Amino acid sequence: MADEQPQGPQLAIQKIYIKDLSFEAPHTPEIFMEQTPPQVDLQMHNQANTLDEKTHEIVLTITVTVKIEEKTVYLVEVKQAGIFHLEGFTEEQLTQIGATACPNILFPYARETISDVIIRGGFPPLLLNPVNFDAVYQQELAKQQAGNQQH
Repeated sequence: MADEQPQGPQLAIQKIYIKDLSFEAPHTPEIFMEQTPPQVDLQMHNQANTLDEKTHEIVLTITVTVKIEEKTVYLVEVKQAGIFHLEGFTEEQLTQIGATACPNILFPYARETISDVIIRGGFPPLLLNPVNFDAVYQQELAKQQAGNQQH
């Protein structure tokens, strides 16, 4: 029975790609002489775009800004994207998958790209720690619920 369709929800990766990538090191080469330890600021968010009923683009944006005092050492931003086939999920499940499972798949690609670009910029590697997107999603839900209760 080769014609039988798999039962239950399905999540499949169709394509993973870089949608946007930028790197700036405005104070080179002078910044290479600095001895002060830098401060790292990491910003992350994701966005879901529906391509059709079963196909969704998820974009994980990671921005890393490294500064020494007020001088920007470097700034790197990657928009790591993926096209996912998502079928058999409720609307609520789709939202959760777009905020958790898909970013979990995309994050290692974004981390590798960021590290590679930083090294090519002449700086020591920066290895981003793993992110628990499930915990981040739960925190966002809790914030939204707390905000709704205050109104």
